[in-house]
Amino acid sequence: MNRKPGVVVANLGDASMARGPVWEGMTFAAMDQFKQLWADDMKGGLPVIINIMDNQYGMGGQTRGETMGFDFAARIGAGVNPAQMHAERVDGFNPLAVIDCYRRKKAILEEEKDGPVLIDVLTYRYSGHSPSDASSYRTKEEVEAWEAEDCIAAYGKELIAAGIATQADLDATTKEVKDIMFDTFKLAIDDELSPRMDLHKDQELLGTMMFSNQSIDSLSDAKPEVNHPMSENPRVQQIAKKERFAFDKDGKPFSKMKQFQLRDGIFEAIIDRFYKDASLVAYGEENRDWGGAFAVYRGLTEALPYHRLFNSPIAEAAIIGTAIGYAMCGGRVIPEIMYCDFLGCCGDEVFNQLPKWQAMSGNILKMPVVVRVSVGSKYGAQHSQDWTSLAAHIPGLKVVFPVTPYDAKGLMNAALQGTDPVIFFESQRIYDVGEQFHEGGVPEGYYEIPLGEPDVKREGKDITILTIGATLYRALEAAKTLEEKYGMSAEVIDARSLVPFNYEKVLASVKKTGRIVIAGDATARGSFLNDLARNITELAFDYLDAPAVVLGSRDWITPAYELEYAFFPQPDSFLDIIHEKIVPLQGYVPTRNYTDAEQIRRAKEGI
Repeated sequence: MNRKPGVVVANLGDASMARGPVWEGMTFAAMDQFKQLWADDMKGGLPVIINIMDNQYGMGGQTRGETMGFDFAARIGAGVNPAQMHAERVDGFNPLAVIDCYRRKKAILEEEKDGPVLIDVLTYRYSGHSPSDASSYRTKEEVEAWEAEDCIAAYGKELIAAGIATQADLDATTKEVKDIMFDTFKLAIDDELSPRMDLHKDQELLGTMMFSNQSIDSLSDAKPEVNHPMSENPRVQQIAKKERFAFDKDGKPFSKMKQFQLRDGIFEAIIDRFYKDASLVAYGEENRDWGGAFAVYRGLTEALPYHRLFNSPIAEAAIIGTAIGYAMCGGRVIPEIMYCDFLGCCGDEVFNQLPKWQAMSGNILKMPVVVRVSVGSKYGAQHSQDWTSLAAHIPGLKVVFPVTPYDAKGLMNAALQGTDPVIFFESQRIYDVGEQFHEGGVPEGYYEIPLGEPDVKREGKDITILTIGATLYRALEAAKTLEEKYGMSAEVIDARSLVPFNYEKVLASVKKTGRIVIAGDATARGSFLNDLARNITELAFDYLDAPAVVLGSRDWITPAYELEYAFFPQPDSFLDIIHEKIVPLQGYVPTRNYTDAEQIRRAKEGI
């Protein structure tokens, strides 16, 4: 997609063929759409060589005859596409055979445009997998037999026999290689030439490499490829007729069909960037034609060619993994994970690769990846979890969760303007909500909301309620009841972002009210809600008249939709926990048990 000539070689060991992301990567690379749907110079099979270094072993298990069943790794290609990935097994101990194989495979990629291809390169690992590996799983005789066929020595003999080199030439080459390696080693351990990071001298140095924090309109000088001017887009034209504030001048709400919705705010930010930045691509499950799983992308299909917006396989690890690779090569990308629960399917990619490459490269590489993740409801145990806390726990990720159209557009604009990885959570419950807070509604033009700034959605003086995600709307209902029935004025603050997070506005509120409830739909145990409560307690201890209280979901699996009232925080949950934990509400009878004794019982039971 970056239009650079050449071939990509993906190297992996034979034992890695058992890993899910390997299969996902191969199926992603072999998608039919590259040949059948993508157009012009983008049309054709990907120029990718899957190079399997078939060294016979994994960590310790022997792939042939023990831990795998394919016998020869080249057979894997038969399960991927009709061309069987042009798979071939080659003697890796014969340099000329490998060179010949690569010449033929490159022709398939460059001339026939029929990639990807797979090469099973037979080789052997003499040493153990790691310094602690004693190689006890193989015999001395086996290792010696392979050493007797050592490819360097064998090729040297062929060069001598052919009269191309003498033994003295080979000895000189060996010495030269050893000298280069030794000189490189000396450079690497020289503290003057290769100084170690000194965290005594500068304790924050590593922290400065976590995020690049840049603001860039476009990562490409090219003209963005689009199908028509933005003004001609049917969705853009439809949105232009909508009311950008939820209520009329008399305070009466407009109909849902007429309101500018949260999904519209996300769409406006994304389509605007597509027309600004030629490098931007977006993909995931059901992204094209259907308009995305929740209609956020409706209208983009008409606007964009296939190579800028496309459907991916159901392969979350490949979706995020390829996004990371594309960003490392200089592109900007929006990969989508349809349900928050599916973050587990791409855990390594989201939690171990995406957040670390900037710092690992000394902040040379940038990672402008905005991962859209929807948080579900009504779909039961495996499709309705709020995993924001998992993302917030990983250093190197920025995490946001807007729940109003104004915030969604502004935060998406800021995320797409940046150069850091952002996990962008969206609630399925409120894609159709209108803007109720920002005076004047959602601006038609471009604007940004800085990541990390919470926002006061309702002012008050007696208690602070800090919310993450769609819980905001239930907190507002509770605040209304508190005021009308119990004379308590609640200030409601929407976190909007989890990482980064500016505590100053929350602390100012707590200093005024002396009380705070921190609420969200994540299960309470181990959640980011607890992190907020701890920090607020430390930073505002002298101003608190009661403990900072956390209100999250129960520590259960998510029940069926009909039972969610007992799982997620409800409006009366706020009244219950305030009554039990903070200040008694006169005449109030709790419907849920938030007593200390019940808290201890639940912890003992692990529920």
